[in-house]
Amino acid sequence: MQAARGAFRAGAVTLALLLAACGSSENPELMHISRTTDGPDEFAILPPKPLEMPESLAELPPPTPGGTNRTDPTPNADAIVALGGKPGAGAADGGLVAYATRYGVTTGIRAQLAAEDLEFRRQNDGRLLERLFNVNVYFKAYRPMALDQHLELAFWRARGVATPSAPPARIPDGVLPEKAK
Repeated sequence: MQAARGAFRAGAVTLALLLAACGSSENPELMHISRTTDGPDEFAILPPKPLEMPESLAELPPPTPGGTNRTDPTPNADAIVALGGKPGAGAADGGLVAYATRYGVTTGIRAQLAAEDLEFRRQNDGRLLERLFNVNVYFKAYRPMALDQHLELAFWRARGVATPSAPPARIPDGVLPEKAK
């Protein structure tokens, strides 16, 4: 009798887990990353700007404890300057707004893209066991959208566009290039 109850409970728990894994989640995650340490986020660390010597030391502003200094990184302002805008001008910066909207503006584009992305993630959420064991299915889902960097490089170089180099193509294991033989 006791063994039958134990088997029934185990079966009920297994069935509950399987049913939970079958249902689609509200916000499916394709990339399952678990942090193993409590260390810093390496992508949040920005290198400081290079030190510069002013024409006159009298030009230096007085120190402000807890404030910013001239070598603090300012990625948002740097991006605005790179696009030809003026940092701090916001929407009043007509040149930057005109450049960003030169091909028109689609109203509600953020909501539309969010809905399309959610639908894509729901359709590519992985198989039952992949969802059950939090297997990373991100790269498999987006593989059809990936660019071949070497084909793109050849495409643009053939048209005379100056391009940076790409990493070397992966050589299959066991195959040596002609120079290495």
